[in-house]
Amino acid sequence: MTKQSLEQKLNATGNTVDMLRNSQIGAYIYPVVPPEFSNWRDEQRAWRETAVLFDQSHHMAELMIEGPDALKLISHLGINSFSNFPVNRAKQFVPVSHSGHVIGDVILFHLAESQYLIVGRAPTINWVEFHGQTGGYDVKLDRDDRSPSRPGGKPVVRRRYRYQIQGPNAWKILEKVNGGPLADVKFFNMDTMNIGGRRVRTLRHGMSGAPGLEIFGPYEEGDEIRNVILEAGEEFGLRQVGARAYATNTLESGWIPSPLPAVYTDERMKPFREWLGADSYEATGSIGGSFVSDNIEDYYLTPYELGYGPFVKFDHDFIGRAALEKIADKPHRRKVTFAWNQDDVAKVFQSLFDPSADNYKYIDLPLSNYASSNYDKVLKNGRTIGLSMFSGYSHNERTMLSLGTVEPDVEVGDVLTLVWGEPDGGTRKTTVERHRQLEIRVKVAPVPYARDAREAYADSWRTRQTA
Repeated sequence: MTKQSLEQKLNATGNTVDMLRNSQIGAYIYPVVPPEFSNWRDEQRAWRETAVLFDQSHHMAELMIEGPDALKLISHLGINSFSNFPVNRAKQFVPVSHSGHVIGDVILFHLAESQYLIVGRAPTINWVEFHGQTGGYDVKLDRDDRSPSRPGGKPVVRRRYRYQIQGPNAWKILEKVNGGPLADVKFFNMDTMNIGGRRVRTLRHGMSGAPGLEIFGPYEEGDEIRNVILEAGEEFGLRQVGARAYATNTLESGWIPSPLPAVYTDERMKPFREWLGADSYEATGSIGGSFVSDNIEDYYLTPYELGYGPFVKFDHDFIGRAALEKIADKPHRRKVTFAWNQDDVAKVFQSLFDPSADNYKYIDLPLSNYASSNYDKVLKNGRTIGLSMFSGYSHNERTMLSLGTVEPDVEVGDVLTLVWGEPDGGTRKTTVERHRQLEIRVKVAPVPYARDAREAYADSWRTRQTA
């Protein structure tokens, strides 16, 4: 029996927006890692006050690309420049569709000559793998999918473990396990260090506003490496971060992780849709929120809207270049943080105790997203002027935050209206109960929201904006 494709599923469904808004996949799960090691409030505090260990071994897919045409493949797909990308460097890699809309983003590691590893969510992995298989490139591809959302007690094995040690005390812990000082490499540069008698690879990274490292190596060594780090970190207040708190770090540091991949329209994208299965992320993912349009393209975003404008370099030919050249000098929506009004948020929780009417849409804590891709409309004088796309609670800031985009004339400090909940009582998603919508006041704030992160990322992709 021939496997059904995404294209066939779209044709059979007839309405892409309706299909995705009513997807039955359920909540996005960060697999394998326990929800909490202590409690999510203290785990959030730890990346600001002491140090944390993030276990990133399970929720991301990986694709190893090796061969003479590896760089040619990557360069043809990415908006990024590769004119200076030596071994032991990494970068945020962003591909776009033919129309110039974002497919997704991943971290691209240049591990060795003609050897690259991309790590991240499925849409970008799928896009690169498709072109690597069908584009006539002389490359070898080795894919390692994310761990099952619900392993059901079965053993989980990955190619590599992947940890991050972050926070004010991270460097002290790392130097302790290394047995001496570490090289002070620049952001997104790689090196090696010693942990428990093993030599492991490192990436200078930062998710918490303080110097930290991502470390990775063979999966079978992961438990050993983690135990050494935890033992060394005990005196420095190191905490393991569970799945509940992990994703909320991005609310403070300013990365929007799950825009809808722009793959559902355009005849030029049809071969990709025919390659994708009906069980793929793109076919089973969900859209949630108050923003509703009959046109799926209204959910697409450009690199400029997501803060990736500084990445766009027209020094090479890539898919989507012509489309981006047409809009490069035009005004764009820009990425911001929304700080939610505390009194309005309290109304949501108060409604849980009011038996006389439908509740407002439940806000799960600390991460309130209830779909793969979240789109809540943000209003000014009743007109939609932006989108809120990733929301949750920061115990460090004592407030609900969300990340999203706004029109160019919106200023930091403006108070806007976010519509929370879905119209008409909600969709058929398994994560949606019957509810009524609520208008929540939100104050426009910088990206990243956390001052420490803004200062630490002063010259990074998280803060740089297109003029």
